[in-house]
Amino acid sequence: MKTQTICITGASKGIGAAIARAFALEGHRLILNTGSDKSGLLALADELSALPSHPQIVTSVGDIGDAGYVTDMLEEGTHVLGPVDILINNAGVSYIGLLTDMTDADWMRVMNTNLNSCFYTSRAVLPHMIQMKSGHIINITSMWGQVGASCEVAYSASKGGLIAFTKALAKELAPSNIQVNAISCGVIDTRMNQCFDEEERELLRAEIPMDRFGTAAEVALAVQHMIAMPDYVTGQILTIDGGYI
Repeated sequence: MKTQTICITGASKGIGAAIARAFALEGHRLILNTGSDKSGLLALADELSALPSHPQIVTSVGDIGDAGYVTDMLEEGTHVLGPVDILINNAGVSYIGLLTDMTDADWMRVMNTNLNSCFYTSRAVLPHMIQMKSGHIINITSMWGQVGASCEVAYSASKGGLIAFTKALAKELAPSNIQVNAISCGVIDTRMNQCFDEEERELLRAEIPMDRFGTAAEVALAVQHMIAMPDYVTGQILTIDGGYI
């Protein structure tokens, strides 16, 4: 793959950081976002800049669920690195609890970060992609968006919406040769799942046929393979869950 400009949201840790590492090793130019973990993002940027491939990196800290911030982030990043060729919508937050206990603010925070952000970022990068008749959008979603999770209604709804967003946008952009696909993650061993105690983690692990949690590096590899697929592969949801569903 030729050197390209890749934007990754939610990149300071976990899956986002693993994806950034994978593409940095190939020398791609990276626009990396985090919501609040500035120190983590800067540490990652320092780590990646020291690689033999010497990738160019622009970091940005802000609320990816805010349309104004997204516009500013991409204007700054593309001014330095050039237009975005590949967009990885990875930013996500969860809420675990009863729906009746959720506030309006809780609900909107999940929806803004997990779903609305993908609308804002995609809308911003598409004019260039359409002009070039080339580009990739990869959305990181969840198996809970496919089957639903008790006490994670907002999270499941946002990720289910992202699956529908992926399929619909893929059809809209297919005439422009732009591929839109999604990676649907099962239980991946990241900070998001560290809210569970050891007993809960063991019970969850026991339900997974592969008898382990997935790794962020495995998701990153799936993203790379998806982008390397033939152009005819679009609107697809690749589930990486160890056989859970």
